[in-house]
Amino acid sequence: MRRLQLFTVASLAGILAVGVVSRAADDSDIALPSGTQLMVKLTMTLSTKGSEEGDPWAGKVEEPIFAGGQEVVPEQSTVRGHVTFVKPAGRATGRGEMRLVAETISVPDHGTFTIVARLQNADDNNGTKVKDSEGTLEGPNKSDKSLAKDAGVGALGGAAIGGIAHGGSGALYGMAIGAIGGAIYGIAKKHQGPLLPPGTELTFVLDRTFLSKTIKPPAPANSSSSSQ
Repeated sequence: MRRLQLFTVASLAGILAVGVVSRAADDSDIALPSGTQLMVKLTMTLSTKGSEEGDPWAGKVEEPIFAGGQEVVPEQSTVRGHVTFVKPAGRATGRGEMRLVAETISVPDHGTFTIVARLQNADDNNGTKVKDSEGTLEGPNKSDKSLAKDAGVGALGGAAIGGIAHGGSGALYGMAIGAIGGAIYGIAKKHQGPLLPPGTELTFVLDRTFLSKTIKPPAPANSSSSSQ
C-alpha cells in the first residue's frame, strides 16, 4: 500500500514538472527571473488627497528588460495597475499612506501580459518612501518651521543664480523664481502624504517567473453576424 502511495506521489510530481516545462516553452509567455526589477515612470498624478481605492494608474517602462541576451520588454512599454489602499493624512492618523499594484505590461508588437510585482521604491524628490514589504507608500512629514526654511533656501539659491547671470536685477528675479520653487516644494512637504506627480520613478520587483499574456474575451456573436 505504501509503495502505491509513493508511486502516486512520484507520478503527480512528474506531471507537474512536465506542466511547468511546457509552460516555460510556451511562446506566448515571457521568461524572466523572479526578482527582476521593473523601472516605471509615472505618467499621471497620484496622491492621498486626489486618489481613491480602485483608481487606475499608468506609466512607461524607463529601462528595458533583457533575458537570454535579448530585449524582451523594451523601453516605453506601458504598465498599468490600480490603487489598492489610501489613508489620508490627518492629526489623528499621522502621515498619509497609499498602496499601488502593477497588473499588466503592454509590449509593442507582442501584446499585453499580466504581471505579479511588488513596489520596492518610489522616487518623487519630495520624501515619499516605501515603508514595508507590502509596498506601502508613506508621505513626508515636516514642521511649518522647516517648510519656511525650505522656501527661504529656495529664494536665496534663486537669488544667487540670478545675480551671477544678470547682476542686481537678476538677483531679484532669481529670488522670486526661487521663492516660487520653494513654495511648491513646501506644499508637497506639507501634504504629509504620498504626492506622486508625472515623472515619478517607481521600482517594482517581479514575483512571478513568467509573464503570461492577458486572455482577451471572444467577440460577441452578434458582431460577426452584423458585419456580414
